[in-house]
Amino acid sequence: MQLFIEQKLLHFKQASGTSRGILHDKPSWILRLYLPNGNTAQGECSVIPGLSPEFVNMEQYEQVLFTLKKSFESNWHSEAFEKEDVLQSEKWIHFIQEFQAYPSIVFGMETLLRDVFGGGTGFLFDSAFARKEKSIPINGLIWMGDESFMLAQMEEKLAEGYTTIKMKVGAIEWEKERALLEQLRKRYSRNDLTLRVDANGAFTPKSAPSILQQLFYLDVHSIEQPIQAGQAIEMKELCEKSPIGIALDEELIGTHSLHEKRLLLESIMPQYIVLKPSLHGGFAGCREWIEVAESYKMDWWMTSALESSIGLNAIAQFTALYDNPLPQGLGTGSLYTNNFESSLVVEKGHLRKVK
Repeated sequence: MQLFIEQKLLHFKQASGTSRGILHDKPSWILRLYLPNGNTAQGECSVIPGLSPEFVNMEQYEQVLFTLKKSFESNWHSEAFEKEDVLQSEKWIHFIQEFQAYPSIVFGMETLLRDVFGGGTGFLFDSAFARKEKSIPINGLIWMGDESFMLAQMEEKLAEGYTTIKMKVGAIEWEKERALLEQLRKRYSRNDLTLRVDANGAFTPKSAPSILQQLFYLDVHSIEQPIQAGQAIEMKELCEKSPIGIALDEELIGTHSLHEKRLLLESIMPQYIVLKPSLHGGFAGCREWIEVAESYKMDWWMTSALESSIGLNAIAQFTALYDNPLPQGLGTGSLYTNNFESSLVVEKGHLRKVK
């Protein structure tokens, strides 16, 4: 079977501020297999430069994809796809082990193979969501920027009917960001609007406790990654003493084995974890994270990592399998000027499949 790989540079409709600078575009690679029924099965390998640990530069990453193509075309044959348990096979387990340091590629291949079994229809996981019978609650995301830009986004999300807002912080002075949160809270009580913040490691172990206290006074639900990853002792202390929930995000990147996942969560004991298949081991890796988190009675939510509509469709269908009542971070489908056609729509703070 011949594996086709297309590089796709996704262009943001407007520059998007993150803790890693301003993003104008983002690369993805689309995996394709042309099926006998005339359909095309697809998967997406999505990276965020500066965050995805497997991505050094375009040349290096495409060399890994070339290795993937050779390995796939040499070892995977059409008869393998006649068995729906291929993703449980020794061949797949070996693939996971070979590419475990490349979670974006594992995610892309998992999506591709599931689409093969679905006949290239984009139906990857059977659920009420995939059957268009149920929607997924999602949060409205407020990107980093100056005060007027962030305020405009807030007004837009509220008008669209979101009841959970997540604001990225760390781009401007904290006092100004806090003032924006205060404006929201004055207008809407915690019963009407849930507030989350995503710090992406913007604060220090010294400054974080005071900020967490201020967020508590504003009835903020939780904060993602208040300090930079790799400070387990400091993060554990914050989780023990914080008056609001702390969610680990970047902290999970690069942890591959089930044993390592248990050690990490046991050593820090966060209230939540945030999962991104492109960063946290694909669907297989996220299943393990969920299993470990739930064994410690930790809640979780899923977040897309700026994938195109191909990857977002896959993540949404996977998320729906768990019927998690918490709002998920899956509202990134309309970010790009050159996205692929989507089977998903957002209505009043909910993601729904329409095709």
